[in-house]
Amino acid sequence: MQITALSAIVYRAASNRPPKLRSTAAVRLRLLEQWRAIRAEGATAARAADILHVPRANLYRWEARLRERGLRGLEPGSRRPRNSRKPKRDPALVEAVLALRKKPPCYGKDKIAVELRKDGWAVSASMAGRILADAKRRGILREPPRPGVRRRNPKPKRPYAVRKPKDYRPARPGDLVQVDTLDVRPLPGVVLKHFTARDVVSRCDVLQVGTQATSARAARFLDAIVARMPFPVRAIQVDGGSEFQGAFEDACRERGVLLFVLPPHSPKLNGYVERAHRTHMEEFYNFYDGELTMGPLNRALREWEAFYNEERPHQSLGWRTPMEYLAERRLEEAS
Repeated sequence: MQITALSAIVYRAASNRPPKLRSTAAVRLRLLEQWRAIRAEGATAARAADILHVPRANLYRWEARLRERGLRGLEPGSRRPRNSRKPKRDPALVEAVLALRKKPPCYGKDKIAVELRKDGWAVSASMAGRILADAKRRGILREPPRPGVRRRNPKPKRPYAVRKPKDYRPARPGDLVQVDTLDVRPLPGVVLKHFTARDVVSRCDVLQVGTQATSARAARFLDAIVARMPFPVRAIQVDGGSEFQGAFEDACRERGVLLFVLPPHSPKLNGYVERAHRTHMEEFYNFYDGELTMGPLNRALREWEAFYNEERPHQSLGWRTPMEYLAERRLEEAS
């Protein structure tokens, strides 16, 4: 393949294209060219202007503009008169408008016009608006700056929890346990706070239910996670809920467990535990018909937890239970 370059003058000429003229400027340029052609044949300037039916003064003016400013000089200019009409307003009316504007609650032009008409002034909202605009332009009316959009005070920084690093990849059981709460409403007026912890590698779950989702109860749930997970828990991931602050955060720090907090409005990053909520709702709470007091309910939930971890096959684990997956993994690591 051969690439041929043109000379520099060609590119320079292409970058300096003639300006695109309006129709009026193009007509004037064509008349100037015809006027010059007629004069070149021997006719006087006045005779050439008469043939084209254009005043001779206009042709001389266009020619001077073309010589001084180029083709842009043939564009039509502003037709604004040199001496524009000044508005004639009654000074008493201006004072009345400004007095109403400065008086709380700082009426706009429509309300000002209504109030002035009550006092006998023949004034429209547009006239009141023009008076206000002229007063602002001349500096007679100085209004206090309007407050901008007030931002909410930023939440205080978490003393221990951090965002999960992008390069953090859970590879072993216990590397990342997602924890979340769920409102369970078995009867009208009855609200239970269900806690779920799911290990993202082995899919092992720890479950607990209470009447409130406080940081103290979440801290006790952390004790249950550490005690009932069949492996050391090294990191926990939670959302920004208040139940995962305070005592819960202090408990994670005391145990040396990493605590990752999700960014706002991102439940999909906790997708494992969100899916666990659905499983426990459909397969446990929908079939539970026992007492709704915390003692019997938590005992039944512990039985369901054992069944889930030890007997229920899991599709993402190749239809093995979480405990079967852990046993096979330990054999592979030992061999």
